[in-house]
Amino acid sequence: MTFKVAIVGRPNVGKSTLFNRLVGRRIALVDDTPGVTRDRRVHPARLLDLRFDLIDTAGFEEAPEPTLAGRMRAQTETAIDEADLVLFMIDARAGVMPDDSTFAEVVRRKGKPVVLVANKTDVRGTEAGVLEAFGLGLGEPVAISAEHGQGMAELRDAIAEHAGEAADAAPETAEGAGEGAALPGEDIDPDAEPPAYDAQKPIRIAVAGRPNVGKSTLVNALIGEERMLTGPEAGITRDAISVDWSWRGRGMKLFDTAGMRRKARVQEKLERLSVAETLRAIRFAEVVIVVIDATMPFDKQDLQIADLVFREGRASVIAFNKWDLVEDPQRTLAELREKTERLLPQVRGIRVVPVSAETGRGLDRLMEAAVATHEVWNRRVPTGPLNRWLNAAAAQHPPPAVSGRRLKLKYMTQVKTRPPGFVLSCSRPEAMPQSYVRYLVNGLREAFDIFGVPIRVVLRTSENPYAGRARQKRG
Repeated sequence: MTFKVAIVGRPNVGKSTLFNRLVGRRIALVDDTPGVTRDRRVHPARLLDLRFDLIDTAGFEEAPEPTLAGRMRAQTETAIDEADLVLFMIDARAGVMPDDSTFAEVVRRKGKPVVLVANKTDVRGTEAGVLEAFGLGLGEPVAISAEHGQGMAELRDAIAEHAGEAADAAPETAEGAGEGAALPGEDIDPDAEPPAYDAQKPIRIAVAGRPNVGKSTLVNALIGEERMLTGPEAGITRDAISVDWSWRGRGMKLFDTAGMRRKARVQEKLERLSVAETLRAIRFAEVVIVVIDATMPFDKQDLQIADLVFREGRASVIAFNKWDLVEDPQRTLAELREKTERLLPQVRGIRVVPVSAETGRGLDRLMEAAVATHEVWNRRVPTGPLNRWLNAAAAQHPPPAVSGRRLKLKYMTQVKTRPPGFVLSCSRPEAMPQSYVRYLVNGLREAFDIFGVPIRVVLRTSENPYAGRARQKRG
């Protein structure tokens, strides 16, 4: 079992900065604003020769349970319960604050081994803060600078003293966790050609949508635990948090993402960073579940997010959440299906599933739709049937004549999957109307059941091997 280390402390002491340094990449959002981190995040980490799982947590704050700060504190306490070792961090420049003493007592009551870490010691005048830290009763503080990497050897020794052999027990879990390691999803090449469809291979699924449509609640309902911070406030999630999960024996990696508002409304730097994280999660996901509030469907931003997923070439499924609040489910579902086909013609046949993250309704159907769409996204059409279909489609609706010369279709072949991509050899590709290309794409969907995923068609002309000779003779 992997050794787990949790970083805790009050807001803005540098927990996420240390987390990023130990995992080897800028995974967690970092900003001068207190309280940037809200959900707990787990990732393999490496400190010199030690390997362990590291948990980044929200800042400890004194607040009642129903408030957002109170729910963040509950998430942090859960992380402490899961951890084998706690790194309690203070800001040495500010010295020991009243909240530090309060939360040190909370950590002490948990009964977990603790390493006291005094951060931001890279400037003069922090010696007093380090000395004050002795008064917390958590042992000798380890002076570090998470931003500049100072004191890492001393921190390694402090962790090793508590971890023993456990931190080295499973080095394969942190393979590549050091400098240059891939972020979740970066080990996927979206343009790589995969082998035949493997029904057991894990799937990467991102959950996206505008703020307050229930994305985090949906992820919690799927995995069956309160893993993500939720509440009535819009924009709670800031980082793209990944969770490993299994559904019917098949591995899944779920990415909960920050809500995406209209671009004109995104003003603050922190929100821009959150949106960038969401875009990265979509880019490296295989399937994207676009969550739409069934009580306020098809806001302009809903359509823009669905179109973004389509343009990125991802397989997509629409989840109409909050279905328990819909008064006439049968009529509403029929209306939503009709609006989906009309407002998102570029994703024709996209699977639509009504769900309720609060009650758990429709979650199995949602996952069945995601897996089925993933299989379509990986579909390969043999060249023989493809060209027989092309001849029939051209016979039924011949290509138009442009400038008095009829365009000719020669052959078609599929060159990639994820999403399906085809090359059509024809005369004068530059003159082919887009309306005729759409006719061919719609025909491909119907003939080979390629619904709900993007289809790419590239037009090319075949080289005439005698063209050069003819020019030489004329010369």
